[in-house]
Amino acid sequence: MSTAELLRPPAGPGHPRVPRRAGKFRRRLRGTAGRYGPVLLTYGLLKLAGFAVFMYLLDSAGDFRRKNPRFGGGEHPWDVLASWDGWWYQQIAAHGYDPALVPVPGAKGLITLEGNSAAFFPLYPALMRLVSECTGLGLYGAGLTVSVVASFVAALGIYTVTHRLGGHRAGLVAAGLWAVWPGSGTEWSGYSESLYTALAAWACHAVMSRRWLTAGLLTCAAGLCRPTAVALVAALTFAAVLSLRRREDGPRRPLAAVAIAPLGLFGYLAWVNHRMGDLNGYSKLQDGAWAHKFDWGAHTLTVLTSVPVGHFDYLFAMPFEDVIGVCVVLAVPVLTVLLLRLRPPAVLVVYTVLSYLMVMTTQQIFGNVSRYLLPLFPLFIPLALAMRRLRGPSLTAVLGTAALASGSYAGYVLFELGVP
Repeated sequence: MSTAELLRPPAGPGHPRVPRRAGKFRRRLRGTAGRYGPVLLTYGLLKLAGFAVFMYLLDSAGDFRRKNPRFGGGEHPWDVLASWDGWWYQQIAAHGYDPALVPVPGAKGLITLEGNSAAFFPLYPALMRLVSECTGLGLYGAGLTVSVVASFVAALGIYTVTHRLGGHRAGLVAAGLWAVWPGSGTEWSGYSESLYTALAAWACHAVMSRRWLTAGLLTCAAGLCRPTAVALVAALTFAAVLSLRRREDGPRRPLAAVAIAPLGLFGYLAWVNHRMGDLNGYSKLQDGAWAHKFDWGAHTLTVLTSVPVGHFDYLFAMPFEDVIGVCVVLAVPVLTVLLLRLRPPAVLVVYTVLSYLMVMTTQQIFGNVSRYLLPLFPLFIPLALAMRRLRGPSLTAVLGTAALASGSYAGYVLFELGVP
């Protein structure tokens, strides 16, 4: 008998033998829990605090009881979470699409086409329907399940990207900022922001890790989630070109990622245009039915020059929501400069800058910019690196206060005093 066998503990009730593979799996599991558990706990507690305040404000004001369930109303406070765009996503999950350019009888001016579900991309309602079929939940519960789970996946992705640049503590702070950022009220609602941010964060991390095929597939999925995924496609393509130029990974994987990445976005747009019988059908739908159109930033400039002097006589004016939107829009260039000073990977810079420019050069309900800019998670990185120097009590006070306040500025204002 070998020495190792003599020293091995006897098997029995008091000394069960653990297979080597099982022991290795348990160690990995403990390591993963030790690393990512604090991230999930930090994000969850901060988000739960803001969510509780949001529900309290809704119940106290009681405004939702006097509103249509489609437009910020419902029987219970939590019904508000599935209103506005959430209502459209439920219709798609239940009935599918009806893409057609249908004129509104007697309509004049801006809204000349009937509101159409084809403006909403298919991945989120498809997952909503899948979860509903698999769990027995209604579409409301299934949609919230998808959003909440995706929000935690996004928090992990934001942590992982930030960890590569600033370490564990900075990653924790970045995940916390994701929970309290303006527009974060849609993270736990019937909206697609959490799903899109999760895909974008992990796609950027895959590029940074040079896992090109994974990055391409995630970007393809993001293209089925939101039209702004064109910025993510461009960022991946730019990073792939840099890789080819530097001859880091060979040509096959980067080129494959570039080929796969745009399939989701352009495939859906092509399908909508085909069903509408118009090569520019999706853009016409967005303009005629939803008043979204590319205008070189004219509407954004009007708002930025009106709100500071107290004028709210522009298109889709909503004072409370627009003030928050102006603050966010003006903060982004500052945070972008701070991000550039860190010299992060090019994929983060291109994704952030292009996403910002796409929002700024589009006519829309301006108050929504706090939601549209929510997926710009690289902006959290410079703040996280600065805030990681705070001691535990100070950091808890800052993020905790922001979490409680977010129930108002990222929740109640967004859903009840504006249109998210």
